[in-house]
Amino acid sequence: MEKVIYIADDEQNIRAMMKTFLENEGYIVEAFGDGYSIRQAVEKRMPDMIILDVMMPGEDGLSLCASFRKKSGVPIIIVSAKDSPLDRVTGITLGSDDYITKPFLPLELIARVKSLFRRAEISALSNTEEHNQQELYECGNLLLYPKERKILINQEAISTTPTEFEFLLYLIRQKETAVSKKELLKHVWGYSGDQEEQRMPDDLVKRFRKKLKLNHSTAVIETVWGYGYRLTEKSNLKMEL
Repeated sequence: MEKVIYIADDEQNIRAMMKTFLENEGYIVEAFGDGYSIRQAVEKRMPDMIILDVMMPGEDGLSLCASFRKKSGVPIIIVSAKDSPLDRVTGITLGSDDYITKPFLPLELIARVKSLFRRAEISALSNTEEHNQQELYECGNLLLYPKERKILINQEAISTTPTEFEFLLYLIRQKETAVSKKELLKHVWGYSGDQEEQRMPDDLVKRFRKKLKLNHSTAVIETVWGYGYRLTEKSNLKMEL
């Protein structure tokens, strides 16, 4: 099935460029010139991906990102002329999965879009023996199924963004082992792990910890000061203390 992408950018030439190149890749693209228009479209139908400019008439991209993230785990890319570490961190904190700065090459956008779709794709599962023997990771009352891209806490499914899922998957595969921020940036975000980018895992962890607490998870993300994080169980954490 063809993927549907919504674009919102008040610069007509950039909007047209993104639409043309994405359509050439086989995607169905709807483009909007302001925040109000894309909000109306999303309320009628949630696309497979959303690309948002930060500064737009009607409603800015960051506010829209935060709002859309509350409703769906659909991949969101922020596009902005601002390139400071704080701007990038703000975008990730509000729930975006990637952040591209203007000006950018069309091929860079295509690569980011394809990468996010690969991350977000749900494997088709059938009622076969292979399905019954699916891969499973467990930490306390948290279960993670990589093939289904599903996370259960107390047998209840929780909603995550593609980046949040990849983050937890990487941690749970290294259960009880500390993982550095640089390693997480490389394997989850695909970044080099430069010093200014290392706040990105911190903000994602803050958001994810709230989800775990809200759903009464016994799996916790522990901070390894000056290094990174590890996934452990509350009982193990108490024993260490």
